[in-house]
Amino acid sequence: MGSPGPEQATVHTVHADGSLTALRDDGLLVDAPAAAVAAGGWLAPRPGQRVTLDRTEGQVTAVRPPVPPA
Repeated sequence: MGSPGPEQATVHTVHADGSLTALRDDGLLVDAPAAAVAAGGWLAPRPGQRVTLDRTEGQVTAVRPPVPPA
């Protein structure tokens, strides 16, 4: 199964291990591992920040800065 494409979300909780929980725009909470946060270039994400989630095989692989609307 492939990737559905980037998902827009808001950082909900940042965990001590560097992982985070994001609230997708459809209301679903999604966990992102610390490696995915680092892959997106974040040093210290904060709750309330908008992000884009990249997924592969259902797993969040990168938490990137938000993509502006087209």
